[in-house]
Amino acid sequence: MNKSIIITAALLGTVAVTAGAFGAHGLKAVITPAQLAVWHTAVEYNFYHVFALLFLATFARGKNSWVTAAYYLFTIGIVCFSGSLYLLACRDLLHIETKFIGPITPLGGLLFIMGWLSLAIAAARSK
Repeated sequence: MNKSIIITAALLGTVAVTAGAFGAHGLKAVITPAQLAVWHTAVEYNFYHVFALLFLATFARGKNSWVTAAYYLFTIGIVCFSGSLYLLACRDLLHIETKFIGPITPLGGLLFIMGWLSLAIAAARSK
């Protein structure tokens, strides 16, 4: 069990629950249905990768660079993918320009893919 990964997962899980509740109750009346769908996608992927982190924490035994890589890739992926979608969903509400935010979303998705591949390699190399 890896304490750091569990703490990270718990904090990002708190973000996901809070964001989900905020979207359902606070944003529903102030953003468009399309923007709300983007918000929900951000919450879903946030949760999916929190669960991946929790699994990773139980899988992590000793020093394993592939597990460490997956941890960082999933964590930064959540921040980039879900974080950028949270901002994109609220762009009109926050009056922000999205030109610089849009490219961050696929980067986050790429980090997720790399995280899953790192997990696969860690599993393949474990004894």
